[in-house]
Amino acid sequence: MVPHPGLTLVLEFGAGQPIVDDVAGPRPWGSLVAGLGFGFGGAVLVRGENVECVQVRLSPAIARAVLGVSPADLDGAVVSLDDLWGREAARIRERLGEVSSWEERFALTDALLARRHGAATAVDAEVAWAWHRILAGRGLVRIDALAAELGWSRKRLWSRFRSQLGMQPKLAAKLVRFDHAVHRLVAGEGAARVAADGGYADQSHLHRDVVAFAGVTPGTVVDEPFLAVDDTAWPTRAAR
Repeated sequence: MVPHPGLTLVLEFGAGQPIVDDVAGPRPWGSLVAGLGFGFGGAVLVRGENVECVQVRLSPAIARAVLGVSPADLDGAVVSLDDLWGREAARIRERLGEVSSWEERFALTDALLARRHGAATAVDAEVAWAWHRILAGRGLVRIDALAAELGWSRKRLWSRFRSQLGMQPKLAAKLVRFDHAVHRLVAGEGAARVAADGGYADQSHLHRDVVAFAGVTPGTVVDEPFLAVDDTAWPTRAAR
């Protein structure tokens, strides 16, 4: 698992179960939720046989509304969806297994997320605004400037952001910048150009950040299995 600027919701319905191998050792899971930045340092492996699931990337700005728990409460860890949703987790698993096409499964998932989001409260508007500014700026934003635009102190922005999204705004910006850089590396762009355009001081700076987040070098991260999740999110070698 390579850290991602979103929470990962896995709705499992197949014969096999994903096995998450982290500091606690390998454990089988059913449906699960992985917190913001899960897998930092390349410390988590996920594997399994005959696993069928729908994977959803949730913005931390709406995660509390959908999941019923704050990203800060997850603290970057992985939890069972049964613990969060109770019987509803089993019901959605059954419904996903009953339909025969992926289009129907995606439609079921969309309806589920829309219903849960519409019935709950999201984060403060100012915190959501700061998060979206970080995303729009590809992580190349100054936290002081965001606080000033809000009319908040840096300390207040840090406190609200951390308590509601589960990550310091500066680290969140670094995660977004890393994610954008990795996408470009996978697309075949050279590390020097990615570093120059991505706001890194130099190629060594990019190298250090990729190793810190993914546990591997920029030259190796492009071949990590997680990049094969789908051809839209992650271009394959064949597509290149």
